[in-house]
Amino acid sequence: MQPPSSLWWSSLDDDVTARRELAGDIDVDVAIIGGGYTGLWTARELLRRDPHVRIAILEKSVCGYGASGRNGGWASALYPLGDDAVIARHGGGAFDHLRRLLQRAVDELGSSLEEDSIDAHFVKGGSLRFARTPLQVSRLRDEVDAAHEKGQSESDVRWLGETELYDFGYVSGAQGATYTPHCARVHPARLARGLSDVVERLGAQVFENTAVTKIEKGAETRRPLVVSVGGTVRADVVVRATEGFTPTLPGERRGVVPIYSLMIATEPQSEEFWHDAGFGNCETFADGRHTIIYGQRTADNRIAFGGRGAPYHFGSSVEERFDLNSKTFLALEHTLRELFPTFTGAITHKWGGPLALPRDREPSVTLDRITGLASAGGYTGDGVVLSHVCATALADLITAPEATTDHVVLPFVQHQPRKWELEPARWLGINAGRVLAARADRVEEHATAPSRASTLLQRLLGE
Repeated sequence: MQPPSSLWWSSLDDDVTARRELAGDIDVDVAIIGGGYTGLWTARELLRRDPHVRIAILEKSVCGYGASGRNGGWASALYPLGDDAVIARHGGGAFDHLRRLLQRAVDELGSSLEEDSIDAHFVKGGSLRFARTPLQVSRLRDEVDAAHEKGQSESDVRWLGETELYDFGYVSGAQGATYTPHCARVHPARLARGLSDVVERLGAQVFENTAVTKIEKGAETRRPLVVSVGGTVRADVVVRATEGFTPTLPGERRGVVPIYSLMIATEPQSEEFWHDAGFGNCETFADGRHTIIYGQRTADNRIAFGGRGAPYHFGSSVEERFDLNSKTFLALEHTLRELFPTFTGAITHKWGGPLALPRDREPSVTLDRITGLASAGGYTGDGVVLSHVCATALADLITAPEATTDHVVLPFVQHQPRKWELEPARWLGINAGRVLAARADRVEEHATAPSRASTLLQRLLGE
């Protein structure tokens, strides 16, 4: 399999040549399935603690092929579940610890990249979420007030009035925005490929074009086994780090659902354009609509812009043809030109791919010491920093089983998420949410009160 066609892969310094495939049977301490951020950070963390640990990474294409090399490039402190829901499930203390750790993790990721000399275009300029309708103004200001009530300060998140926006960034029709400094822009593929080189230099065996067909549990007298077409890997611990491709593995169809997020990129924009638009500190940006959008100013002055809205495919199907959806691409381009009406250039790249959505919308890190099976993932699109955090938690579980660390006490560690409903229930529910979000956005462009579609969407999400 070849890397996906995207801005990120086309702008790497060198062409990607696949590493060797697994050919034969090997024995290691830790086998990692998936060469994305989660698997690579886990390998790095384990090797930093013990340079003699034997690690094999098995990637079905090339490292970074999945969401790790295709995402919007937000290294943020965002968490998929809302604050109130986290507090309701886990308590205020757990929420405070999670929030502080995620905010700190943005800087720790940047430090890790600097330490390993990975030039992933990391710039910590913060993130803007624009309000472009009166309803969005009200909703986003309420969110800022609620965050302050829960202990965050103005230095963590604040409201910017319309005139203040010009010191940060501006999109058409913006009436204000929330701003948080806890976000950095990165180049996703440079991060993934650089990290794969690092773990290989540290001693990990990295096998590409090696698809796993079966995972066999261990027992008291038997270690777990990974089976691929080219050979097998016996290990003490097998880590599944497959994110949106998890449903393609036997028995994992209902663990997470693959939600497709698509992106476009523009040709480089002029200095005059960026003088008017701002984003001089490479702030990432979104707005207050229900259908998620996200964007960044790239190192070569393009706009990389993406969003949800592509359909969920029956049976949690994952196929390369789903990476492209002409209707979604048209909608993204329409929205981009609406946000930046002075942009008159061409769209040069279009791409997409699946991310993993758990039933309860929380990530998970698990290790079963009896079977030897471990996993981490379920980031719902917030995986750049969460993968770094989850990999550290997983390394803690593997190397220090009795230790109580900042990472192993996170509420999603050793958390077993619910299974998704059988089809056609999940197809109906997920696509209903997509339709409701789009409907709510259309109605609320001119409405003075939240739409019925918005209310139904919140009920569907359990918020």
